[in-house]
Amino acid sequence: MAGTSPAMTMGACRMNVGFIGLGTMGRNVALNVRRAGYEMVVYDIRPEAIAPLARKGAAAASSPADVLDRCDAVVTMVYGPKEIAQVLRGPNGLLSTSCAGKFWIDLTTSRPSLMRELAAEFRAKGGRPIDAPVTGSVDSAIRGDMLMFVGGEDADIEPARPLIEAMGEIRRVGLYGNGYVAKLVNNQLWKIHAAAIGEAMVVAKLAGLEPGVWWSAMKGGAADSFVLQHDVPSIFAGHYDPSFPIALCLKDLGLIEELIAETGARCELTRSTHDRFKEARERYGDGAGEMTVCKLIEDDAGVSLRVAGDWTPPWEAKHPRE
Repeated sequence: MAGTSPAMTMGACRMNVGFIGLGTMGRNVALNVRRAGYEMVVYDIRPEAIAPLARKGAAAASSPADVLDRCDAVVTMVYGPKEIAQVLRGPNGLLSTSCAGKFWIDLTTSRPSLMRELAAEFRAKGGRPIDAPVTGSVDSAIRGDMLMFVGGEDADIEPARPLIEAMGEIRRVGLYGNGYVAKLVNNQLWKIHAAAIGEAMVVAKLAGLEPGVWWSAMKGGAADSFVLQHDVPSIFAGHYDPSFPIALCLKDLGLIEELIAETGARCELTRSTHDRFKEARERYGDGAGEMTVCKLIEDDAGVSLRVAGDWTPPWEAKHPRE
């Protein structure tokens, strides 16, 4: 179970873990690694982001290369393809130092083709690459029960399993790069569901079915989904979950569009969803919550989807030990 593994050992050697990227998700994931008993070295381009881990006993590094030099495994969770390429290929990147025998586990939402390139470069230097992008929300990161789409060689994944399971639940998807395919098509469905929920809720409201009653009726039926279960309360509360802003949604949808173009598949629903999220950004701004894609429909219909209740925001979730 996530968060329950003791500090991992490889033979007689204790494994030190590095973590690069301490944003909203990364900070909470790194805290779970620390809770599991690993010695940690951390790095972020924002020095202030290191403080929560430093308070838990993690050491600060000066660069990605410095992290790798001091650790047996490095976990990365940065914004996107440009950032992860810099972490690997930059002047003080992971590839600028010795990778021999070391694990690189990437949680970034990125481009599958780029991951395959970077993994090949890391492996060529004797390293052991694994891609493990996550699905869930910030509350999953806090609790340590994220689902992780894990791609790589079995010979690399198995010795790293206790570390990965300190962060979440493993879903094996084949070789490295496949984790990113799984993550992108997962987000493809997620965004379609989010946009569709706004339409369904507003139609139900206008036809006389109140949002809270609609939600109770939909759960467990053919229309159910993680988005319906997890994200609808952010609409009821009126904050639309800013822990995952529209800007990130559009970054992911851009990567999904690239994958669609590579495959040549028909994806009209995805493109319509992408347009809807662009419209939400134009109206509400980059920092608006992901579910403002539903607020568009709500506002245009002139109705309110607020429902009274104790809707705990995802970012206020607690780790089971706290």
